[in-house]
Amino acid sequence: MAKAVKMADIAKVMGVSTVTVSKALSNQKGVSEELRIKIKQQAEKMGYRTNSAVYQERIKNSVSYNIGVIVSDGFLDQYQSFYWKLYQEVATVAVQKGCFTMLEVLQQEVEEKCEMPKLLQEKRVDGVVVIGLLKEEYLQKLNEYTEIPVIYLDFYDKNKECDSVVSNNYFGMYKLTNYLFQNGHREIAFVGNVLFTGSITDRYFGYVKSLYEHGIEVRKDWVLDDRDAITGDMEDGLEIVLPKEMPTAFVCNCDVTAGNLIRKLKENGYRVPEDISVVGYDNYQPPGLSEVAITSYDVDMREMAKRTVRNIIKKISGEHYKQGVAVVTGHIEYKDSVAPRK
Repeated sequence: MAKAVKMADIAKVMGVSTVTVSKALSNQKGVSEELRIKIKQQAEKMGYRTNSAVYQERIKNSVSYNIGVIVSDGFLDQYQSFYWKLYQEVATVAVQKGCFTMLEVLQQEVEEKCEMPKLLQEKRVDGVVVIGLLKEEYLQKLNEYTEIPVIYLDFYDKNKECDSVVSNNYFGMYKLTNYLFQNGHREIAFVGNVLFTGSITDRYFGYVKSLYEHGIEVRKDWVLDDRDAITGDMEDGLEIVLPKEMPTAFVCNCDVTAGNLIRKLKENGYRVPEDISVVGYDNYQPPGLSEVAITSYDVDMREMAKRTVRNIIKKISGEHYKQGVAVVTGHIEYKDSVAPRK
């Protein structure tokens, strides 16, 4: 394949600067009309093509792929619609890339029986994106069954090498906990089943790092469960059990948990943030979750979707891409659930 001609190549032949070539080709001021014509003629002679021309040719000759998206129905209830929003971002980016997405919601009984998605059984897609952690046995069966590229979104497989895109869970929770220390809090609890998902585990250790750096030991009675240890259900009859000795602040593994905790605190006579401060993670607070706007670590869903779609397309087409776990950094959204320690 012939090497693409660059502006620097034209500049070298013409004896001018690359900036001059750029101005001439884009019809900007600062170049005489005579020189502009000569540069354009030389560019045409050398076979130079503008970025827009290259882009249009790629679009014209591009191959459209069907991308399957699999998500558990447990992630799409009223308080887990973060994953629905994440799917929408993936679908939007895919369309922009000339591809289409086909969503399959995995029912709990199907996952338990390890039945493969219809999208795969009927060979209707060229690649698969799995959003949200599935059962270990199911992931193993999925990897054995499928012969097409797969990428995980918002989780990674702890048992094998995989391609996935996740938010910066460790650093995000580390920053949130530091923020509480900056506001004078030193008695800080963590809410979340630590080993339920890799994301929660990483967030927990971000919390632990901040504690240790401030000379604080982790208290076991200040590490609280927020969900059913088997199903992950956060609603059906599960109540967050408040410790006997209360901290001044809580770090929650997600905004849903933060909202549930704020409701529990209110039932027990505590005000947020006047009495107790609370932070969450995801920056996704559905209507009705909490009357208090929750300070949270914003997950850059659009960037996560971009990287996922870009990598699955490259994987399908056989292009080179950076394999492994891609980490996307976000930022803290400061809201109303934190107050300085009095």
